[in-house]
Amino acid sequence: MANVIVFDLFGVIARNQTPEAVWRLEQLAGLSGPAFWDAYWGCRPAYDAGQDSTAYWAAVAARTGRVFADVPALIETDLESWTNVDETMVDLVGRLADRGHRLGLLSNIIADLVPRFEARHGAWLSRFDTLTYSCEIGVAKPDPRAFEICAERLGVAPTETIFFDDNPANVAAAREVGMRAEVFTSPSQIRELC
Repeated sequence: MANVIVFDLFGVIARNQTPEAVWRLEQLAGLSGPAFWDAYWGCRPAYDAGQDSTAYWAAVAARTGRVFADVPALIETDLESWTNVDETMVDLVGRLADRGHRLGLLSNIIADLVPRFEARHGAWLSRFDTLTYSCEIGVAKPDPRAFEICAERLGVAPTETIFFDDNPANVAAAREVGMRAEVFTSPSQIRELC
């Protein structure tokens, strides 16, 4: 049974964007499908590592060859699209903390989203021993340094942790630094392993 558990945030505890949010972003951008989403995700690593929101959307625009008419609305819609959580996972985090597990959060998250997310979800986020945000440490998963920094903040070696992420590339990178890492599938998986 693992005593130190590290969670990814989006796709594990927090929900990914809804189809409605995806549609709204496409409408605001005036572009849909791979042309938009390849640029959205292709420009995301620098954004996750601390790039300013306006610079991020300028990079997306440049990659798509577009000029976005309402960048503030794109920023607001994008931020709001990442604020929903899975209440079953939130409850599980609390139960694990109550049972004495040390908990870490390692998230690729943009700087503008952190205060909004913490204001909305501060109660359960306080159950974590450390919150390691890519935008604050200057590196994003799957960079090995992100995992090492998180383990260091928890005061343990990477080999002393189990890590859950919905992205197989991040799981592989965590394993490379010595973490026991699993592709997240469900709350029941965590209950079984922890």
